[in-house]
Amino acid sequence: MMSQMLALVIVVFILFVGDLVAVRTKAWIPSMFVSAVLFLIGYWTFFPKEIVALAGVPSAVAVMMMYLLITNMGTLLSIQELKNQWKTIVIALSGILGIVAVLLSVGTLIFGFQTMVVAVPPLVGGVVSALIMSEGAKEAGLATLSVFAIVIYVMQGFAGYPLTSLVLKKEGKRLLKQYREGSLAANEVAATVETAAPTVELKLFKKLPEKYNTEFFKFFRLSLVAYLAHLTSTLLAPVVSVSPFVLALLFGVIGTSVGFLEKQALQKANGFGIAILVLMLFIFDGLKQATPGMLLDIIVPLLGAIVLGIAGMYVFSFIVGKILKVSKEMAFAVSLTALYGFPADYIITNEVINSLTEDEKEREALTSHMLPPMLVGGFVTVTIVSVVLAGIFVGFL
Repeated sequence: MMSQMLALVIVVFILFVGDLVAVRTKAWIPSMFVSAVLFLIGYWTFFPKEIVALAGVPSAVAVMMMYLLITNMGTLLSIQELKNQWKTIVIALSGILGIVAVLLSVGTLIFGFQTMVVAVPPLVGGVVSALIMSEGAKEAGLATLSVFAIVIYVMQGFAGYPLTSLVLKKEGKRLLKQYREGSLAANEVAATVETAAPTVELKLFKKLPEKYNTEFFKFFRLSLVAYLAHLTSTLLAPVVSVSPFVLALLFGVIGTSVGFLEKQALQKANGFGIAILVLMLFIFDGLKQATPGMLLDIIVPLLGAIVLGIAGMYVFSFIVGKILKVSKEMAFAVSLTALYGFPADYIITNEVINSLTEDEKEREALTSHMLPPMLVGGFVTVTIVSVVLAGIFVGFL
């Protein structure tokens, strides 16, 4: 039996190796990809299946961190920023439309209708949609397709991480050139993600002395906003199903706009690093489902669905990006968030930005242009649309 501390050392070491490779290769090989491969090898050799829970990250802890992180992400986006990102939302939806169109036409001809019906929602994103399709297939007596739903969710990132890194690097270099030439307007570079602002934007706590704005007070306000999102989702459930994580993002935006939360509250409470660590481990915990035999059985439809899906996504996002005057790289990157969502979109974008420049002002400029569309794209595809699609598609089984 592996001890808790040994399990913790092993899983954190894997994340560190992922970071190391990403830094050494200047994000050409993203850390998420490296870590995923190492976890897979571990599960196929000597890892206990519950190594992540054993290390101290059961699902309850991961869900808590997800609420805090997503609410914190909301503090990075103002209501004005969400309005500004309408093009991102249209492009993200067009990418999903591309996946659905190609898989249900070309994919159905090659692999069959039921296989493609099971493939679409997990390919568009979240673990929730993968679980819905897996359970639906199991109830329909389709055991192999039940496993297929989980594996396609687990494996899609292997295509998504390197591709995203590649196109974001191209986009980042283009923006950096514009910034250095002075053609990237200063008002557009207004920091969406504030890194250097010592001022606290707490309109509701103007008279509160700074010494009382402790780390625990920051955590309390963040937790309260996340709880209100959860409560709203529960109250709406009989009428309409809305993911509490979608509401957590929205409530984070509102909480910051009214002056209840400061921007980057989790960073200022010194909790961001551990929250990302927990969520990363929870994502890789999903790889314990994928055995070598299982992958061999479904490798052809798995690769076929991913390749066809990405092709459809590229064509549709390229056309819509052209119409909306968004670069083909940024349009494709936004669509690719469907393959992994948060926090991978956040991590990969930051990795690419840090690999392109060491100048803090240039990093802020790139961050303000690249991070908001990637975050909004990820939430639209993975958190909202994939669950809606799963609810519809499960009825076809």
